[in-house]
Amino acid sequence: MYQAETHGVRVTASPKFMDSESTPDQGRYFWAYTIEIENLSSRTMQLMTRHWVITDGRGEVHEVRGEGVIGQQPVLQPGERFSYTSGCPLMTPDGSMRGVYAMLGEDGARFDVEVPLFPLDSPYVKKVLH
Repeated sequence: MYQAETHGVRVTASPKFMDSESTPDQGRYFWAYTIEIENLSSRTMQLMTRHWVITDGRGEVHEVRGEGVIGQQPVLQPGERFSYTSGCPLMTPDGSMRGVYAMLGEDGARFDVEVPLFPLDSPYVKKVLH
């Protein structure tokens, strides 16, 4: 698990390589990742948008922006949690993801919450010994 806490919001990421969804001989590798967002603050907030930065094993960066997550813009009361699972395909056997959620507080203030950097590693990565 990988965690970050920003503005009283804890985000936990848990990636898992999905061998059954991958076809390495065709250059397709797939990960599922579960994200848990926990409101540790005393204010109500809503997740409005996401911004993902995905880096593949060659160092190529892909950015994904959109409304909410998995088609939802969840509202989190103080102490509430929201979790979801999504996926990420790559053409390399490894990479990483990190991101930002834009939140809207009950007072109308917008703020960003960090999604921690987490690795996308598969058993197909060739280990190089130095």
